Order: sequence, then structure tokens, then C-alpha cells
Amino acid sequence: MTTDAEIQSALPALGSGSVAVITGGASGIGLAAARRLAAMGLKIVLADIGGARLDEASRAVATIAGGSAVLAVATDVSKADDVDRLAEKSFDAFGGVSLLMNNAGVGSNPGKPWENRDGWKRLLDINFWGVVHGVEAFVPRMLAAGKPGLIVNTGSKQGITTPPGNLAYNVSKSGVKSFTEGLAHALRNEPGANIAAHLLIPGFTFTGLTEGATEKPAGAWTGEQVIDFMLASLVRGDFYILCPDNEATRPMDEKRMAWAIGDIIDNRPALSRWHPDHKDAFAAFMES
Repeated sequence: MTTDAEIQSALPALGSGSVAVITGGASGIGLAAARRLAAMGLKIVLADIGGARLDEASRAVATIAGGSAVLAVATDVSKADDVDRLAEKSFDAFGGVSLLMNNAGVGSNPGKPWENRDGWKRLLDINFWGVVHGVEAFVPRMLAAGKPGLIVNTGSKQGITTPPGNLAYNVSKSGVKSFTEGLAHALRNEPGANIAAHLLIPGFTFTGLTEGATEKPAGAWTGEQVIDFMLASLVRGDFYILCPDNEATRPMDEKRMAWAIGDIIDNRPALSRWHPDHKDAFAAFMES
């Protein structure tokens, strides 16, 4: 595991006393990030839907960082005004922000492409627009500060290989991928900018909310493993933080992604990985 000293030497934005804002911070990957960063001496702003879970998470992080170093803000990231208020409270409390993790998301399945418009809109408003709202609210102030900064947006492998099962979720995470790629390019070309954007791509991760699971499945990583991998990847300067898990290795992920883009290059049917006419070819490709 990359040590705290190595991380903070390579990444000035994560120095002791810096400020991290984490949406979706009351559980799962967000809470794991808050705990790890608090242990490194960062001040933490936890944003999540208000209630007992956020209160409990805030108390847990405060036992690591100290109560004055933790701010919990009830936030619905689907609402731009809520995220603007989160930014106001963060800067008012701590004077600056060096890490923004746009991590909040939901995995509910609103149904087929022609069903449940309201469900589709709600999922996209959280998973995609929540990221956009975070960037809009924080990045101008971070740029104005002129200090080193990091933005980490949580995507998904499903936004790359787009498997059948939850099309709305795939669409939202595909949007996050494209948006974050464009954000990284824009920041790279912004005069005087010292902020880098990165795309976190978790694998199978047990968050405590994993559907149908009351304890960690053998194939899943913990949120803590994801954050350890994320920090090591940031030290390397990786934009795509592609996490393996206990079932899928990086070579497996690379082949699945190569096959997906090959649908366009080779003019195969959409989602040919799951098409009966291409089942054997895909299996052979994975074994080659």
C-alpha cells in the first residue's frame, strides 16, 4: 500500500490541513475515503442526504479527525441550489477546498427505454447532473485560489461496457465518463490552472448497500480497498482509475472493454457480447 508520506509528497492537494469535499460521503466508497483522508490529516466535508446515516458518518469521521475538522452538510446533489449551498458552507468553514469527490450515486433501475420517465430523470439527475453541479459549484473557486487541486468523479465499468440490466445507470455513468474526460482536457488547457480531474472506475465493491448482500461477497472489494487503489493511482498520475476486484482482473477488464469498442470497429450488433450469434466468438476472445 502506498504510504501517506508518499501520497502527500506526490500530491500537495492531499497535504495535512487540506480540505476534501465528498458527496455520497455517508456510506460505501465515500465514507471509506473520508476515513482515510481524515487519518492523513485532511479536513472533511461530508455531503449526503440528511438523516441518521449522515449524522453517524460524521461522528465516525470526527473520532479520527476531531470534531472541528469535520463538517456534515445535508445535500441533494440533483439540486444545483443544494450543491451551491454545499460549496458556500465548505468555503466559509475551511477557507478553501483542494479535493472534490463527486461520488454520490444511486443504482435503482427505472426500467426499459420507453418506461418511467420520472425514474429515468431522477437517476440521471443524481448520477450525472450531480457531478456537473459539483463541478459548477466548486471548480471556479478552486481555480481562483490558484492552489493544487484534485477532482475525482466516480464512474463505473458499466458506463464503458454498458451491459444489459440497467440501461439508465449505464447512460448516467457513460455521461460521467465523457464529462470527466472533457473536464480533464479543459483544466489542462486553462491558463494558470493547477487542478487535475480523474475518473474513478470501481469494480465489484461491497458498500453495505450492495443489493441482496448482508456481508461482503467473496468476489467484492471493500470501499477501503478502492480508496487505497485510488490514492496509489493518483500518485502515478492515472486519469482512468480502473479498479480490479476479487473476480475481475485488469486483463479481463481490458479485454471486455476492447470487445465493446470492437462492436463499432468490426460492425457487430450492439452489445454483441450478449448476442447469441457472437457468444462463442466472445468466449474465444477472452480465452485468447
